[in-house]
Amino acid sequence: MTTVDGGTPATGAGPAPGFDLRRLLAERGGERYALHARHLNPQLPRMLRTLGFDKVYERAEGAHFWDAEGNDHLDMLAGFGVMGLGRHHPVIRQALHDVLDLSLPDLTRFDCPPLPGLLAERLLAYTPHLHRAFFCSSGTEAVETALKFARRATGRPRVLHCAHSFHGLTTGALSVNGERSFREGFGPLLPDTAVPLGDLDALRRELRAGDVAALIVEPVQGKGVHAAPPGYLRAAQELLHRHKALLIADEVQTGLGRTGDFHAHQHEDGVEPDLVCLAKALSGGYVPVGATLGTDEVFAKVYSSMDRVLVHSASFGANAQAMAAGLAVLDVMEREDTVAHVRRVGERLRSRLAALVPRYELLHEVRGRGLMIGIEFGRPESLRLRSRWAMLQAARKGLFAQMVVAPLLHRHRILTQVSGDHLEVIKLIPPLVVDEADVDRFVEAFTQVMDEAQDGGLLWEFGRTLVRQAVVHR
Repeated sequence: MTTVDGGTPATGAGPAPGFDLRRLLAERGGERYALHARHLNPQLPRMLRTLGFDKVYERAEGAHFWDAEGNDHLDMLAGFGVMGLGRHHPVIRQALHDVLDLSLPDLTRFDCPPLPGLLAERLLAYTPHLHRAFFCSSGTEAVETALKFARRATGRPRVLHCAHSFHGLTTGALSVNGERSFREGFGPLLPDTAVPLGDLDALRRELRAGDVAALIVEPVQGKGVHAAPPGYLRAAQELLHRHKALLIADEVQTGLGRTGDFHAHQHEDGVEPDLVCLAKALSGGYVPVGATLGTDEVFAKVYSSMDRVLVHSASFGANAQAMAAGLAVLDVMEREDTVAHVRRVGERLRSRLAALVPRYELLHEVRGRGLMIGIEFGRPESLRLRSRWAMLQAARKGLFAQMVVAPLLHRHRILTQVSGDHLEVIKLIPPLVVDEADVDRFVEAFTQVMDEAQDGGLLWEFGRTLVRQAVVHR
């Protein structure tokens, strides 16, 4: 090992001899789809090839990436919300270079390093009614933490969730997943009950049983992009507290500016969740990180004595790289006034798309907040389009939305995706750094695709291909 003054390892000495990442990618990067088919989830490359999404992207920056031919693609998916500040933001990238160059004694387990405390301090400043943070490595871990903490704090077993919710895919998070297809074959799960989003009577009925620890809710549901009705979160909070239960806000996708406030629950005055789950954009797109924020009261019930100091922990939680990424993300958001930018650009996108609804009978609604927007399609009125719509619906619900997503990528080089299985909804969750030109590019491309859908042509030929694939793979 290279040393300085005969003892201390030199920093920045370069890669170890024998391992060359650039060479490895140059030599074997072309095998990417074969490697996935052979060693990982075999259905992923199969699905990508079926849809014509088996592209090769070479580099990325901000809200754009480029293929091997140098073609620019607009990202309206942001890695399902992970790339909140786009790809390779220079400030976040520099922070990670810095933390690596410092050679910090990370994860010793028996010290109190400064970075976790600094990140917790910055995060909690956005939710002043909360006092403590637990760091982990993903959104589903943040949800698992909240479920455990709520059950411990209340002494009750059951957690309520909303129909059509999505909170993760590990066992605890799956127990509060409102989509049956994700749950099938993985039971038995934790005791849970689904209530309709916005239905206070249903919530009240469940609370009367006296065994409810908490309600976990996405302020804007990712599946279908449905926002909680005005007043619902505050009224639900009051009901829960009256029955000694807690409110958990899952802000894994909606937090950190996505909806035009720092957290989506802050759209409604007086809403103060007992626990808030964060992840995705907090990573800066580099290092996985999740966080569960909570009150002193909840944390005191979990960590009630020195004997329980490690009763809940995470091996990679609060690692230096993740904490540095999170601190850099918050710094960038403040310096660039990201939340105000999201409100402005998001309103431009939503209003321009909403103006198209009267123009296309297949386009039923545009909804959402900030840069989290759902475009919903539905049954047309004219006989000619109704017959084509019925053909797709008979094969598999959701094929029309996929039929729109495909030409957006193939012809216009714009990456989007449907909002969930069997839904005729496209969800737009672009990086928060998209600008007016990106918005206009998307709207113009979407308009061209809808013109063709309305008039017929090649788009419906692709639809017939999707029908054949759906029938074969049922």
